[in-house]
Amino acid sequence: MRYIEIMDTTLRDGEQTSGVSFSSSEKLTIAQILLTEVKVDRLEVASARVSDGEFQAVKKITSWAAENGLLDKIEVLTFVDGDTSVKWMLEAGAKVMNLLTKGSLNHLTHQLKKTPEQHFEEITQVIALAQSNDIQCNVYLEDWSNGMRNSSDYVFQYLDFLTQQPVKRVLLPDTLGVLTPKESYDFIHAIVQRYPNTHFDFHAHNDYDLSVANVMEAIKAGAKGLHLTVNGMGERAGNAPLASTIAVLNDFFPEIKTSVVEESLYSISKIVETFSGFGVPVNKPVVGENVFTQTAGIHADGDNKNNLYFNDLMPERFGRKRKYALGKTSGKANIEKNLQELGIILSQADLKKVTQRIIELGDRKEVVTKEDLPYIISDVLDSNAIEERVEVLNYVLTHSKNLRPSTTLMVKIDGHIFEENAQGDGQYDAFMNALKKIYAKKKVILPMLTDYAVRIPPGGKTDALCETIITWAHNNKEFKTRGLDSDQTVSAIKATQKMLNLIQF
Repeated sequence: MRYIEIMDTTLRDGEQTSGVSFSSSEKLTIAQILLTEVKVDRLEVASARVSDGEFQAVKKITSWAAENGLLDKIEVLTFVDGDTSVKWMLEAGAKVMNLLTKGSLNHLTHQLKKTPEQHFEEITQVIALAQSNDIQCNVYLEDWSNGMRNSSDYVFQYLDFLTQQPVKRVLLPDTLGVLTPKESYDFIHAIVQRYPNTHFDFHAHNDYDLSVANVMEAIKAGAKGLHLTVNGMGERAGNAPLASTIAVLNDFFPEIKTSVVEESLYSISKIVETFSGFGVPVNKPVVGENVFTQTAGIHADGDNKNNLYFNDLMPERFGRKRKYALGKTSGKANIEKNLQELGIILSQADLKKVTQRIIELGDRKEVVTKEDLPYIISDVLDSNAIEERVEVLNYVLTHSKNLRPSTTLMVKIDGHIFEENAQGDGQYDAFMNALKKIYAKKKVILPMLTDYAVRIPPGGKTDALCETIITWAHNNKEFKTRGLDSDQTVSAIKATQKMLNLIQF
């Protein structure tokens, strides 16, 4: 087995995501989980000299890491700036520096305006200073990918020099995310062949959505370490994502071993999402909310028949569960899967009615969840038990500031259509007042509303289904009716229609 080191840089490169800034406590929490639960090999937690807040965060992390024997896993980005970064490292308690240097002649010439020899001399001085202070040194070749494309002679000149220095790892970043998979392989393979005894890390960016593909080729070419971020966070289009990369390594590289615990990838994704405010797309591989959800009924049916629509990305690997979505593309198989989890068994006739109701809700773009099912079943089966002599055909509900709510209502009773309007203290009260006017013409007094309860399924959102349960007093007896809709007033009207069909007149 070939071991690949995983360095997570969520707290350094990932924090360069636009609009993201972790507090020192958040950084400490993320660092603790990444090292103790996700079990990455190393963490790049900050850039030296950025701010006092960054300094305090690093001190918290290094203090905790030192107490737990993990200090050698904490790394900080530093600069070729004489003794400034080294002093910052010493004050912060960090022991591993990732020195940022120029990996392309273009950057060296136009940004630093120095010759290779001048740059190498300054690097030598910083490395020597770090070593004298018992600080381990890794070295970044910034813009290395463009360096290999456009100035490979410089890159090899630099590596000839660097591999003679007391450096533990050489870090090869695709700084601008420009590499193709073929280039990733060719460039790293050429370097590994020339310097077989040097540890090279690959640091991929995702500007062309090729980061994971490039990582695969880097591993094939002989890279010994990878830099990844939780949820693919990072500048511009982000970095190679931790969860997807680990899944790819485990499934497509049987000769590769990492320390990462797959079951912890989803939980760290959710924690970083919460702390950063950087939302994870629902279809993001491995950690997206919908990626283990089957929507099409034919897929659920196939899963019932020998797991025909499963692949190696089983949700249980990542501490998750497979779901079967409920909506307009749902078939009976989807619904049966959800009913099985709830322990509910329906006859085929009732299952067909429930399926039809879910499809109707899906056509209206309602979000239907497993938790909604008992409510839908209750509503459908209850409605089918009632003979509909009365139907609320149409209504207009108005609500305006400083004006009483009003309703215009059209009802069909035993084939005859009635229309009325009324005002009330609320929209439903106005509806009931208009309804009372219609029934007054028939000399019928409607039951008295004695209780009105509204509930949504657990975990419901603003578009959740809403169940209204109304208790009525009629002829010295009480009875309840239920209505179900995403709109509270509409669900109350549906419950009222059921009441009208139950009373005798």
